[in-house]
Amino acid sequence: MLARPPIAPTRGYYCDSAQWDPYVPRAGDIVIGTAPKVGTTWMQQIVSLLVFQSTEPKPLQLISPWLDCRLRNNLDQMLALLEMQTHRRYIKSHLPFGALPVWDEVKYIHVARDGRDACLSYMNHNNAYTAGAWARLDAAAASDPDLPAPAPRPPRDARGFFRHWITPGGTASAEQMGDGFFEIERSYWAERSRPNLLLVHYADLKADLDGEMRRISAFLDMPVDETLWPSLVEAADFESMKAAGADLMPGAEMSFEGGHNTFLNKGTNGRWQTELTAEDLALYQQRVATELSPSLTRWLEHGRHVAGEPRKTMG
Repeated sequence: MLARPPIAPTRGYYCDSAQWDPYVPRAGDIVIGTAPKVGTTWMQQIVSLLVFQSTEPKPLQLISPWLDCRLRNNLDQMLALLEMQTHRRYIKSHLPFGALPVWDEVKYIHVARDGRDACLSYMNHNNAYTAGAWARLDAAAASDPDLPAPAPRPPRDARGFFRHWITPGGTASAEQMGDGFFEIERSYWAERSRPNLLLVHYADLKADLDGEMRRISAFLDMPVDETLWPSLVEAADFESMKAAGADLMPGAEMSFEGGHNTFLNKGTNGRWQTELTAEDLALYQQRVATELSPSLTRWLEHGRHVAGEPRKTMG
């Protein structure tokens, strides 16, 4: 049953929430909804391992489609792919939670990360775009009267990119910059008490992958044979994913220079501590204080192990 229709439809260079309109849910469907570069692919791999209970790499882009992506003009293909799937389906989204339909029979997993880490990871992502990737962004802009064309090219250096990212309303590509990040985090945090929504933090996955995978397994009602469990946790480790990158992300070289090796970069946190200045970090803190509650700020900076279980957190 539809518990809540989309309350804040959105459309930009990358995403169009209207592409969820023809989606027909199945009981047990899983939606992995995140901001860019916060651990989306990592969560897709974790869910894939739990669904299939096998360490054999699956092509994530094909088996877990990004339904709101408007860059490939293949919505019909994605819907047909989902319809043909007989396993438990898991779908990627980069929309705010308010732009998604919420179904009682669907499970939603949100991954969060410190915004400063997400920003610099996205810079690496953005700097690796191929000419073909930029051409697809420009084509999306050219086909939409509400989007300036060509798509904006952000600065390539860390401080310049950060300033571009953190400036409110600074570009028409705000969906992928700080505007989009803060909106996505606010929207999921506001509805964190929903029983079919689980919030997971990148730092917690780094600190205790086994424990967080057990938490995800329990949320999805997917028990795993304990004799198989250690191999699944190992396959979800960043280095294992990078080693299997060609199988997990076939065709990545069409969008990223260096293909999967660039997309799956380092998987580390804290780079902002040396790349950004005190003045840059003050801008971040000013925006956080303006747009986020103290409890959400603490969650984004530290994760569950420090900030506490989101469902039980007030404010």
